[in-house]
Amino acid sequence: MKTRSVFFYISFALVTVSGFAQNYEAKVDSLMNLMTLQEKIGQTVMYSGHWDQTGPIIGTDNDKYIREGHMGAMLNAMSVKGTRDLQKLAMEESRLGIPLLFGYDVIHGHRTIFPINLGLSASWDLKMIEESARIAAEEASAEGIHWKFAPMVDISREPRWGRISEGAGEDVYLGSEIAKAYVKGFQGEDLSQPNTILACAKHYVAYGAPQAGRDYHTVNMGEGELRNVYLPPFKATVDAGVETFMSAFNELNGIPTSGNQFTLRDILRGEWGFEGFVVSDYTSINEMIPHGFAKDSIDAARLGINAGVDMDMMGHVYRLHLEQLVEEEKVSEAYINDACRRILLAKFKLGLFDDPYRYINKERENTTKYKPEFLQKARELAAASSVLLQNKQQALPLSKNTKSIAFIGPLVKDEYDIIGNWAAKGDRNGKAVSVFEGISEYLKPEQILYAKGCDILDTGDSEFAEAISVSKKADAIVLVMGEGHHMSGEAASRTSLKIPGVQPELIAKIREANPNKKITLVLMNGRPLNLSSEVALVDAILEVWFPGTMGGAGTADVLFGAYNPSGKLTVTFPRNVGQVPIYYNMKNTGRPIPESNPKEDYKSNYIDVPNTPLFYFGHGLSYTSFEYSDLELSSESIGFSETLTASVNVTNSGNYDGYEVVQLYIHDKVASVTRPVKELKGFQKIFLKKGETKDVVFTISAADLKFYNHKMIYGVEPGVFEIAITPSSDFKFENTFTLKD
Repeated sequence: MKTRSVFFYISFALVTVSGFAQNYEAKVDSLMNLMTLQEKIGQTVMYSGHWDQTGPIIGTDNDKYIREGHMGAMLNAMSVKGTRDLQKLAMEESRLGIPLLFGYDVIHGHRTIFPINLGLSASWDLKMIEESARIAAEEASAEGIHWKFAPMVDISREPRWGRISEGAGEDVYLGSEIAKAYVKGFQGEDLSQPNTILACAKHYVAYGAPQAGRDYHTVNMGEGELRNVYLPPFKATVDAGVETFMSAFNELNGIPTSGNQFTLRDILRGEWGFEGFVVSDYTSINEMIPHGFAKDSIDAARLGINAGVDMDMMGHVYRLHLEQLVEEEKVSEAYINDACRRILLAKFKLGLFDDPYRYINKERENTTKYKPEFLQKARELAAASSVLLQNKQQALPLSKNTKSIAFIGPLVKDEYDIIGNWAAKGDRNGKAVSVFEGISEYLKPEQILYAKGCDILDTGDSEFAEAISVSKKADAIVLVMGEGHHMSGEAASRTSLKIPGVQPELIAKIREANPNKKITLVLMNGRPLNLSSEVALVDAILEVWFPGTMGGAGTADVLFGAYNPSGKLTVTFPRNVGQVPIYYNMKNTGRPIPESNPKEDYKSNYIDVPNTPLFYFGHGLSYTSFEYSDLELSSESIGFSETLTASVNVTNSGNYDGYEVVQLYIHDKVASVTRPVKELKGFQKIFLKKGETKDVVFTISAADLKFYNHKMIYGVEPGVFEIAITPSSDFKFENTFTLKD
């Protein structure tokens, strides 16, 4: 009876403040006036449910904490029944009846799984990426989820790092644009609608640059690199209205990011004005102890809350120690009030105080997942994300009239690995479409020959003989190979970038047995691979990443020409791991290799391989050909308040209709701090029918040329800029303009 009367009092207080969906801050203040310090601390605590495991198992008494008002949010809790039971416990058995917030790692789809994020970025299609996020929000919210721990906006030039699969690659501009698309897709236009979800920008910050490519490891970099490369995508999410941030696991220049006041309070809140709340990554506050930054869990709690982390995910330290730290005056109660206020504000925006069960609807749960239109979009994105790396002798597209095609490899019939890492509640046992199922739409059973050849991590060749025999009987050969889904993602760093196991040996044996047949290699993987041997052994290479629930169908659409490949790499593929890190927008040295004499001595080069990558950022072939001509600049110079237009004619000169990603690059030739040799500053994805020409126009302003100088001042400097509009980052500048004082 006491609980019920308090809840009615709260409800009355909230209703009388300007009505629902208005004046949230006043409503929060009304509620906080009723809360004890322990209840405020409770809002900063998050523990895990049992629907999934996304980190080390830590025992918690969730029901007890909910009843006591000592838990404000849960991760890994979902389903209408599950979330209803938990929410009912919070609403009816805790003193104040404050609704819980349910979060989950919805990274590239919830039930309908899209290509991994690195693959999605290769589509260069912001509209489709936003649509994938919207579908993920629809499905997740239908299972009671309010909040997803995405997008991951970490820039990474480190292919050894497994979590490169979760981001948008190596480029700042493209990564920032994609980050905004995800936020818009997840959060929609009105968070009070029950099909929208809080987005979470992660991992803040510089997590994508770990020493030696090893997950959770040390990061050291200058402030200029931090501000020019790693911070901009996070700033883009703030500008897009992201509601939450997640602090990272790594340390940055000696300070763990979950205890870093400079990045969390000075930059995120002070410079950028971020008003949402910050959650730690899974036990990252506690991990400041082994980092050597906190002496014990009490000290870790102090450092985390003082730095600006509002919610402790799975760490216990806020629940156990914040009240004591306030009593000892080591933590200001104002910091706890601020954290509580931000978390409650998010719950108000979601409409949970209006109706704590608004996301819980059995009919919507049953009818939302795997909608036909969702699966169709997943199929389209699987095709759009595929990158044709190589196509010698026009090995692709395949003809449906080919008498027989051999499909060989451990991933031909796979329905488990194909949806990739961090695949949320995607069905790995029956719902995913394998490549074998996909090609069966195009070929009759008698046209298809199949052999597994080996497993992904096999070390022996016991199944080689069957595969070689099958390959000899076929008129064309398609190899479907790559990594297992567990070989990329969190805690999945690799020192080798080769295709794993004996798969490379099988490729060589099949080529040896079929010297004159066209061989296509279809790759599923979560990172750039070293394909230096394979480019000489196969004719075509189609990179499909881990393409998701409809991946086999989308892959087949590309293989048989129903979809003309249009994907472009958003990360550089090295010749070998010794080149790492290698990325297109690197800086020059004082001894660059001269084009006129690439073998000149005492230059910045390797003695065993060229400096150039195997496949460049922005690279991706099509079944048609595109010609670029007549680059025109509207002026040879502009002032700080003026704009410049750059245009080029793009012609589809081949035999297929298709999409082309037209890319704008700029180089600041001389500046007060050295600048990258080239930087992407714009792109347009256009569709051209065969024979069609389009004039593609970009507008450049002084704002597009800004950077942080050595004094950490963000601005632009006059000077000469090189400019190019090209199909990839593999080009030489030929045109310039001047920015005048």
